[in-house]
Amino acid sequence: MGNYLSLYMTNPEGTPKPLTEPSFDANMGFPNGRKQRVMIATEQEMEAAKLPLADRDYCAHKLIAYRACRADVWPWAYKCAHEKHDYLNCEYDDFTTQGYKPVRSLHDRFY
Repeated sequence: MGNYLSLYMTNPEGTPKPLTEPSFDANMGFPNGRKQRVMIATEQEMEAAKLPLADRDYCAHKLIAYRACRADVWPWAYKCAHEKHDYLNCEYDDFTTQGYKPVRSLHDRFY
């Protein structure tokens, strides 16, 4: 949180406001619209893995693989570091793709 505050204090015009509506169209810069993201894990796979509703997002297939690896090698869960890394990177990419990074780049371009 300190990084966000320092960036907001040093560059308030170029930093998106977190609790406001988006100031740019989501399809700006995409003449044919954005590419539709397709879920890889099916509803049946997520139910079989007993994923909570909060975890049933675009990265659910990587979470299922990570949990399966942990179940296979338990109690040596550190052996699943690669699967965990893949899942966390997917979650981060999902977060940045959906909102903050595109808005920030548009703010930097127009302000």
